[in-house]
Amino acid sequence: MASSQKAFVIELDNSNTGFQRLLPGEPRTCGMKSGRVYLEPGKECGLHSTKENEEFLVFLTGNGELLIEENEKFEVGVGKISYIPPQTEHNVKNTGSEPLIYIYCVARAKE
Repeated sequence: MASSQKAFVIELDNSNTGFQRLLPGEPRTCGMKSGRVYLEPGKECGLHSTKENEEFLVFLTGNGELLIEENEKFEVGVGKISYIPPQTEHNVKNTGSEPLIYIYCVARAKE
């Protein structure tokens, strides 16, 4: 089955902004969404839920903490990735002394 979507390339924004949308979802993709997050030291993205989606994080710079459901913590940072399953509340905090930059990819989980 042929897809109506087309391949494309997006250049990452290196201007130290907080957020850059990369993949906006339909109609540009089949539903996958993605963005680049820039967190200054001491900042966090805020507690939120994956809802019906699964999420993949790729850490490009810095060090931080991934908080899952307010009771589980993982160290994250450059050279690490993380997977967050559907229906999971989570937050990412920059605990380092330099910016924490990561890419997130979100896609609807199979039912």
